[in-house]
Amino acid sequence: MERYQVTGMTCAACSARVEKAVLEVAGVVSCSVNLLTGEMRVEGEVARSAVEDAVVAAGYGILPTDSRKRGAPKPEKDTDREVRALFWRLVASLVFLLPLMYISMGHLMLDWYLPAALAKNPLSIALAELLLAAAVAVINQRFFINGVRGVLHRAPNMDTLVALGSAAAFVYSTAVLFSMFDTVRVWGMASAQHMLHDLYFESAAMILALITVGKLLESRAKGKTTDAVRALLRLAPQTACVLRGGEEVTLPIDEVRVGDIFLVRPGESIPVDGRVLEGESAVDESALTGESIPIDRAAGDTVSAATVNRSGFLCCEAIRVGEDTAFARIIQTVNDTQASKAPIAKIADRVSGIFVPVVMGIALLSFLVWLFSGANFGYALARGISVLVISCPCALGLATPVAITVGSGVGARNGVLYKTAAALEESGRIRTVVLDKTGTLTKGEPYVTDILTAPDVSENALLTAAYALETKSEHPLARAVVLCAKEKGLSPENAEEFRAVSGNGLAAKLNGKDLVGGKRGFVAERAQIPQTAQAAAEKLAEEGKTPLFFALGGQYLGCIAVADVLREESTAAVAELHAMGLSVVMLTGDNQKTAEAVGRAAGVDSVIAGVLPEEKAAHIRELKKNGKTLMVGDGINDAPALTEADVGIAVGEGTDVAIDAADVVLVKGNLADLPAALRVGRATLRNIKQNLFWAFFYNAFGIPFAAGVFIPLFGWELAPMFGAAAMCLSSFSVVTNALRLGFLKPRKSNIPPLVCCETEENEEKTNENKKETTPMEITLHIEGMMCPHCEARVKSVLEGILGVSEAKVSHKDGTACVTADASVTEESLREAVIAAGYKVI
Repeated sequence: MERYQVTGMTCAACSARVEKAVLEVAGVVSCSVNLLTGEMRVEGEVARSAVEDAVVAAGYGILPTDSRKRGAPKPEKDTDREVRALFWRLVASLVFLLPLMYISMGHLMLDWYLPAALAKNPLSIALAELLLAAAVAVINQRFFINGVRGVLHRAPNMDTLVALGSAAAFVYSTAVLFSMFDTVRVWGMASAQHMLHDLYFESAAMILALITVGKLLESRAKGKTTDAVRALLRLAPQTACVLRGGEEVTLPIDEVRVGDIFLVRPGESIPVDGRVLEGESAVDESALTGESIPIDRAAGDTVSAATVNRSGFLCCEAIRVGEDTAFARIIQTVNDTQASKAPIAKIADRVSGIFVPVVMGIALLSFLVWLFSGANFGYALARGISVLVISCPCALGLATPVAITVGSGVGARNGVLYKTAAALEESGRIRTVVLDKTGTLTKGEPYVTDILTAPDVSENALLTAAYALETKSEHPLARAVVLCAKEKGLSPENAEEFRAVSGNGLAAKLNGKDLVGGKRGFVAERAQIPQTAQAAAEKLAEEGKTPLFFALGGQYLGCIAVADVLREESTAAVAELHAMGLSVVMLTGDNQKTAEAVGRAAGVDSVIAGVLPEEKAAHIRELKKNGKTLMVGDGINDAPALTEADVGIAVGEGTDVAIDAADVVLVKGNLADLPAALRVGRATLRNIKQNLFWAFFYNAFGIPFAAGVFIPLFGWELAPMFGAAAMCLSSFSVVTNALRLGFLKPRKSNIPPLVCCETEENEEKTNENKKETTPMEITLHIEGMMCPHCEARVKSVLEGILGVSEAKVSHKDGTACVTADASVTEESLREAVIAAGYKVI
């Protein structure tokens, strides 16, 4: 796909004309032009020169390929320059417009004072109005230049409408002025006085000034829509402190190379992606993930460009630089989204392509109908002019891109990357959410969940023996036991004669005694396992956990249960999805028993287990029959399903294959961001619909109003200058409505669930059965919270439970004070905290 920057477009008719011209070039498969950013994306085997020639032939300009970094938004200085130029153009217009309005409206209608040389001579008044209106027209000559150029290239645009309306009023008024000279010659000066009321010089000038006001407001508002990307770009550091020849050298960021050693002091931004070699610090990664709490980084950890070192000194090795950094890829993804088109925009595009010619036809028809119905020429002309200046193709063209631009920016600020506008739109239509288990709902690696000791055997004794045996194994279950022992501060004893018994377990010698661990049958051959212990282990197995039995010197020591545990945020995320009215399905290749245990813990609606990777896509196709379906995954085996789903979402910690196959990426790899991603999609889709409704309604009502359809019915009449005022506000209103998206807080449940015809009846029944609840407070005492990160995790889990309005958590006091309604039980709070990895006492 090739990208181009098109200049000279003023409305949706322009972008439609450019698309049509490029699509006619041989080899072009598709073409998409973004009116807001001016970026054009072309697919197909075609030379750049052929595309550029087509754009120029259509009457528009095209910037050189290297004139701007690919996909970057219009620089702030360019936007400021455009706004400043429009502002001074408006000021200059007002300098001439105000005296013109004083003469035409103030003196002639309100009898305001004028010097006698003017007041007693109607020809002098008419000449003064002509000169003042001509000055305004010269100041705003761009409307006429662009409008005529559009006509010459058979692509009339908004400027054509404005130029036609203003020129028609000016030319007609000039003809009246010549008629006044003839009247004065024949009948005298007094007889020409009444002809001043037939002049429309003030309308010709006012139209241009008001449209300039609209352009100014629109430019200012459009500049704000890309603030999210510019705010991210401002975070990018411009220099880096690099070690060269043993000395610290400050280099421009473009000169940093992979393998360079760079230094980051407290308060400085990290210049490129790197790996920490020395030092420890808390790094603020909010620029990438939206997470406000700094993350601890030490030797061996990776750090990302544009994040901020908050405390310690870091010495790092550069591993990715330039456009390869995570920050650069995020910027590029956001820009690509803003440059692409949402499917819903196709309606407006089809209308925009024929809008201006149709409006010109309606204006001509209106003029002729009023003229032949007996109205005087000036009155009929005013109706035609009103139609021309009230019509606004810009509102149609901006309705979708401004909402997409703001929505994708909001997502980026909150750690959600939409790869295309279509993905952002479709996220707002989702009915079913499909979640992979391993690595998505769960952490993707086993952890110790339960320790059951034999009578007279301490937990530390069991773990010490298991540590000595498992530390010599590379099995994932062994790593879970080793990790648990290390967390408890235990040291491994030296086990000798270690051997792995395939499919059964491990064996070794510890202090001369036989030490064994593994499956029940393997250990039972060497030690007697009590029935109570076997029953407890079976119960653990039913919960989807893997029990490991251990014995030393023929004596049973106990059982350690290992499982791939739920992520801390999974339960809360599923609860949020349910609160949004969505159906949640877990799709996994794991066995049915384990999958059902995980599904129960997570709270999903249904579980599909034992599915091969190639079968996942088939299940997605089946689920799509019930409505728009979203798939969330992180592994290579999820790629086909991610591609098959209406929207595929990859967690940021997943494989590159999954991320490439997905339409949306959760940068933090945090499932808690999934509801936020859908809320942004819903809010953006609703905003687009509001914008399109306003754009269509405005033109559908405004054009007949200006044409005079309502004059015989209600006496409603629209003067040309008021039509111009309405037009200048239409595009502005669309853009400002889209800007409201910037205030969205997607991590709060402030977007109501979608309502479809199948669920309205059920929702009504739910509302009928809804009872008033009295808020209550429950205080939990929690063990295991060590820092603000733990505090934030527990708070997120508790507030994700339906019915909980607030959770005040303190890791220092070890408490969580929960405010909730009567539907929330203490047991549900306890289970949520335990699932997050903490203990309730």
